[in-house]
Amino acid sequence: MCAICGIVGKDTGDKLYNMLLTLKHRGPDKSGIFIDGEISHGNLEDLTMPQGNFGLGHNLLSIVGSEVVQPLHQGRIVLVCNGEVYNYSQLHSELEKEFNYDFKTDSDSEVVLALIKEYYNGSLLKTIPLVAEQLDGDYAFAAYDGKDLVAVRDPVGVKPLYYGNENGLFGFASEKKALWTAGINETHSLPPSFMLHNQEPVALPPRLSWKEDLSRNESKEFENTPRTLNKDYIKNILKDLILKSVQRRIRGLDRVGMLFSGGVDSTLLTVLCADLGVETELYAVGSEGSPDLNCAEKVAEYMHLPIHIKIVDEEVVREYTPLVVNAIEEWNLMKLGVGMTGYLAAELAHENGLRVMLSGQGADELFAGYHRYLDFYHKKGENAQKDLMSDVENLYHVNLERDDKVTMANSVELRVPYLDLQIINMAMNIPMKYKINGQGDRLRKCILREVARDRGVNPEIVKRPKKAAQYGSGIHKILTRKVLKDPTYMENLKNSFKFIDI
Repeated sequence: MCAICGIVGKDTGDKLYNMLLTLKHRGPDKSGIFIDGEISHGNLEDLTMPQGNFGLGHNLLSIVGSEVVQPLHQGRIVLVCNGEVYNYSQLHSELEKEFNYDFKTDSDSEVVLALIKEYYNGSLLKTIPLVAEQLDGDYAFAAYDGKDLVAVRDPVGVKPLYYGNENGLFGFASEKKALWTAGINETHSLPPSFMLHNQEPVALPPRLSWKEDLSRNESKEFENTPRTLNKDYIKNILKDLILKSVQRRIRGLDRVGMLFSGGVDSTLLTVLCADLGVETELYAVGSEGSPDLNCAEKVAEYMHLPIHIKIVDEEVVREYTPLVVNAIEEWNLMKLGVGMTGYLAAELAHENGLRVMLSGQGADELFAGYHRYLDFYHKKGENAQKDLMSDVENLYHVNLERDDKVTMANSVELRVPYLDLQIINMAMNIPMKYKINGQGDRLRKCILREVARDRGVNPEIVKRPKKAAQYGSGIHKILTRKVLKDPTYMENLKNSFKFIDI
């Protein structure tokens, strides 16, 4: 995972440098630039930054493989990419066999470049939709062919991409603060499955759907199973998809961290990682005696897994509030409470040498985990799926951007197995009656809990009610009852952030 940025305007070299410097936490290993036709790679402080009119930048966070420094180029095409392509091996093989593509690296980003090259017909506007259709991954990338600039965001919006146009400058970046540094103060978040084409947002063909036919599932493992929509059939497919999603997200890793609350979502992922043979470490955050912390410690002991704990109190919350606000780039109390949990967990993981963590993000929206879905189901029946799908489509600016930025603030990449496209599209077709067992269902997420039970998750965890991270950790209470009631502290906080309205 990395940082990408780009800027168009007059004498942009210094601005591009400052953008990359601002994003250094996202890619501390190496940097690369493309300015007016010239590419340079190396340590950021050693790069020569000519004062050109067009620039692309990249900071590298090396995780697996050769993880080459970008920009990459092939002929007239130049690429900077932030993300993971989970069907990399399949695409790599197909491009070698069908197109005789000569790969120079084992970086999954080169697969994106190879696809662009093979589909390119003189128009990036026409090429990119064909490329995006082939990709299974979480990514944001930008490509330039000497005349057109495109920047693309993945179908779910797991990876952030912001852009803005101000004072004769156009820019895009992985975080808003890089644009602020360049003098672009008004920023926009590019929606999922969109691309910028010469500064204008253009929708790509949708990849999310809740109208597919489960009875036509292509999973070979279940090809001899009767094609009926009974719960056992659906549950078997779901087990298989979640397992394969985790496999894709831990490919090439010996160790992985788990953003861990002790709830059913993260515990199921933990069980799967352990079953797949990757060393798994748990990271839990909470105040002394908080529900999440107590539960996480019990699960870790039950599973005989190492757990790293950060105890929060008023002093910790005071210290980290400005750090988290700086990371999430907005003032939002709910995002602050949840974001602090992720920030502190990622900081611990970074200290332990980890660069990848997994999260259970998205499971509540897909499988009706929140209490409000009870009312939706009671009023709308199966049409409540539309409410779930709406929440999934809005996850990018509600949760995903926040989670990416607080973990990447500590140079840790967060991966979200439940938000695999196959799982999303399947989950949106699982009948609501398999997610919510009547109006009095205080647990919800019924079918996912059954999958967890079948995979060996502790029955106590399977039946644990949902509790939002900011409440389960105790951070929200400390914020609202103590820290944010201190007028002097709040005044100092407001004065610390020029572009954030507190």
